[in-house]
Amino acid sequence: MPEGICDLQIHVNGLHIFYLNQSTISSFSGKVKNSLISQRKDAPDAATIRELHLDGFPGGPDGFELVSRFCYSDGRICISPINVSLLHCSALFLEMSEEISCCNLLQRTEVFLQGLFYWTWTDILTALRSSEPFISQADSSGLLQKLIDSLLSKICANSDLICSSSSSSSPETPRRSFDVTTKPSFSRAWWFDDLTVLSPYIIEKTTKSMAAYGIDSVTNTKFLIHYLKRALYRQSGSGGGPSLEYGGIAEAVVDGVVQMESRCGFSCRWLLRVLRVVSCFGLSEECRNKIERTIGGLLDQASLDDLLVCTPRGGGGSGIYDVSLVLRLVKVFAGGFGEVSDERMKRVGKLIDKYLMEIAPDSRLKVSKFLAVAECLPSAARDCSDGVYRAIDMYLEAHSGLSSKEQAKLCRALDLGKLSLGACKDLAKNQRFAPRIAIQALSSQQSKVQAQEESDFPASPCSVQFSDRSPALRENVMRASSEEEEFKNKMKNMQWRVVELEKACKEMQSQMSRLMKTKIDSPMHNQYLPKLCSR
Repeated sequence: MPEGICDLQIHVNGLHIFYLNQSTISSFSGKVKNSLISQRKDAPDAATIRELHLDGFPGGPDGFELVSRFCYSDGRICISPINVSLLHCSALFLEMSEEISCCNLLQRTEVFLQGLFYWTWTDILTALRSSEPFISQADSSGLLQKLIDSLLSKICANSDLICSSSSSSSPETPRRSFDVTTKPSFSRAWWFDDLTVLSPYIIEKTTKSMAAYGIDSVTNTKFLIHYLKRALYRQSGSGGGPSLEYGGIAEAVVDGVVQMESRCGFSCRWLLRVLRVVSCFGLSEECRNKIERTIGGLLDQASLDDLLVCTPRGGGGSGIYDVSLVLRLVKVFAGGFGEVSDERMKRVGKLIDKYLMEIAPDSRLKVSKFLAVAECLPSAARDCSDGVYRAIDMYLEAHSGLSSKEQAKLCRALDLGKLSLGACKDLAKNQRFAPRIAIQALSSQQSKVQAQEESDFPASPCSVQFSDRSPALRENVMRASSEEEEFKNKMKNMQWRVVELEKACKEMQSQMSRLMKTKIDSPMHNQYLPKLCSR
């Protein structure tokens, strides 16, 4: 059959059909040649147009077209970093070796790859990126590891260069773009930005090989954090959610941070920022527990802004902020209460009070969650309950529809004995709190004042005349007596209000029962409703 006849149909990945000449293609490809020989044995008719199905071909139809051009050009083709990966993997797939032709594609690509370590930085990155559509074939052939080794060799050869700007650079950039100085502990290496364009699979293989090239674990971990931040930024810009293919890198970051924490002494703020990033990529529960244990032990170093982590996607109905995360961190910190100093515990107590006031106005925050935060610390963590009081007041204001039972649950978290004088006065006038809570607060405050007076002025010295005391001391005694009298009056007024309210309720119930009885006895007789107590 003439060579110009298209007597071969090749289906590539089920996407495209190529009509080619059997002799031309089989003279370069062992796979095509062997398939045609097998078909001729089954169907010896020479006039039959043969069909071949190539599934999983590297690069798909575009890759096969490039190989076809090589065959139809008698083995002539321009090989460059942008197509060498595709040509090499295609040659392996089609068995285009020297056993079939002395001018074979596999040998041509291998010769080109021998100069790999003399390529520029940009050429290596280009070859790596071009391998991503058929990464499994590139990896199994060993080509991917060759490219990664060349990349790491470039990094080591230029390890003294420190990036002095936010723009990406390369070792080919003139030295005026870099500071050749001692590398600061939190500097970003010049290659960080350039590698963020590579796929997670390539990055995972690259970072696993870094130790063999002398790149320390601190630099490795910081690069992975930088890589995840860039990935998160790109995906948020495109409107899509984080991809789970980054999960392996996120877990590698957690392992690296936990291992280095004792040596590097990371701050609680920095660790919480890392947690925010890695949490977006589907951390396993084990990895999450690792980093939360590390952060929890340093919770007294955190600020309010550090704890304001938004609820992850899918946590609908649980509020704006991730309250569960804070509860887990406090549990870790308070779990070592016997080893934590009072000063550190009280710092966390003040921090949690601020956090309570921040989350209280959230209309979606459930009573159980708010109460869990309010009661997550031991009593010794607070010298004063004013912060808890203000937070409960804000919560009641934002959740006006709470039942009396839920309100009572909230007040359970309030230690009335630790309220300041100002907070106690405010509580006595606050209509959002039940009268009995105000009475208990005033009673507790009165007991506290009496106990303070007894400790300051015991019985025996009380017989000393005021004239023998200094004017300042007399003034303090008189002020204390005045405040005590004021609390006694408030207590009497509050008790009187409660008694009057009880009387009014009983009177209303009696009148309502008489009214109902009258209506039953005389259904047609109009009765005036009794005037309710307007007291």
